[in-house]
Amino acid sequence: MTWSRPRRTEGEAPRRTLDQPGLAGLSLKGRALKYLAAREHSRVELTRKLAAHAESPEQIDTLLDELERLGYLSAERVVASVIHRKAARFGSARIRQELVAKGLDIAEHGDALVALRDTEYQRAHEAWQRRFGEAPATDAQERARQARFLLARGFPAGIVARIVRGIGDPARDD
Repeated sequence: MTWSRPRRTEGEAPRRTLDQPGLAGLSLKGRALKYLAAREHSRVELTRKLAAHAESPEQIDTLLDELERLGYLSAERVVASVIHRKAARFGSARIRQELVAKGLDIAEHGDALVALRDTEYQRAHEAWQRRFGEAPATDAQERARQARFLLARGFPAGIVARIVRGIGDPARDD
């Protein structure tokens, strides 16, 4: 006997499953470990992802406490992971926004963001260089487009203005 996918009738929407492939039948802990094996997750992210599969919020809290105790769940690793993945393309404001969205306390992990500010000009210039390559001569519209590009990525306005005008790194002024 061969298995075949049920045919859809004309106009019928494709069937979607609410569960990801490979997660059906897993325990709550198995699901959490599967998510953590893919990438680092914050406590808030895991709570949101596991909520539909838990019997109670207390069950999730107990599981997440155990995962933290065992070292599988770590806010410090989430911060380091986000910074590692995003620092080359985004400014510290955008990275801070993403960390807040993940439910992390910025006051506890602010040191990592302070270290990013030291390389802000260099990272912004590299992002600008990859996208544009050269400063606009006198075209104000193009200058504004380039500035919007960098501002949308979370780089500070002062640094963006220096890059778009073609002024060098303020840390290197001699």
